[in-house]
Amino acid sequence: MHFADAPASLSRYCSAMSTQLTAVDTFAAQFLAGARACIPVVLSVAAYGMVWGVLARGAGLSLLEVVLMSGLVFAGSAQFVALDLWTATPATLPIGALIMAALIINLRYLLLTATLRPLFRPDQTSSGALMMGIVSDETWAVTMLEMQKGRGTIAFLLGGGVLAYACWMLTTVTGHLLGSAIDDPATYGLDFAFTATFLALLLGMWKGRGDLLPWAVAALVAIVSSHLVAGSWYILIGGIAGSLAGAMADRVRHVD
Repeated sequence: MHFADAPASLSRYCSAMSTQLTAVDTFAAQFLAGARACIPVVLSVAAYGMVWGVLARGAGLSLLEVVLMSGLVFAGSAQFVALDLWTATPATLPIGALIMAALIINLRYLLLTATLRPLFRPDQTSSGALMMGIVSDETWAVTMLEMQKGRGTIAFLLGGGVLAYACWMLTTVTGHLLGSAIDDPATYGLDFAFTATFLALLLGMWKGRGDLLPWAVAALVAIVSSHLVAGSWYILIGGIAGSLAGAMADRVRHVD
């Protein structure tokens, strides 16, 4: 290299290094911004996690099973349903019902995560799909709000998701460990936690009178099924019936 070219080469090198440092700084800043924005909602995640961990111990789940379920499923609503279906005897555990119930409850994530597609480039499809595993209702809502302001980024989504995931893992395990000191969850009203959780979720999903039909059908079919079918299959049957009723009602509205 000629000495005359040295200043230009050094300038290009410094410019490239500056760009790399800026990119790193921006990613870190957005990651922390996403984590900070999700702190308020993560507090509710922590409360649910503690309750779930206590109830999981009462249902007979071991610490390893709690870690594996929270780590691999990471879906509070599906995990609460799983507890209601869980049995102390492995031979009678309704694996099929557990899988189907979790699938139906989590189908909403097909639509939720699809709305996050604009954050990713065409060549990031695979990494984006893997990242969707840490998306929850709370982190999705916070990220969508940020996207509406024109500031949403992958790092922002990742920051909130990692914080929520870590919080869920920590609190479910902590709840399981604390559960050893609680002989009867009913004494503290924790036996009603499952019902209270889904009442809260139900109210949060209310969008108008159009929801009355599928909800009513699901409740009625579940009640009837609980008297006709042994076990906890009424949860799955009621959920399917309500989903079909909602789909049919929506189709009729569009035809009209």
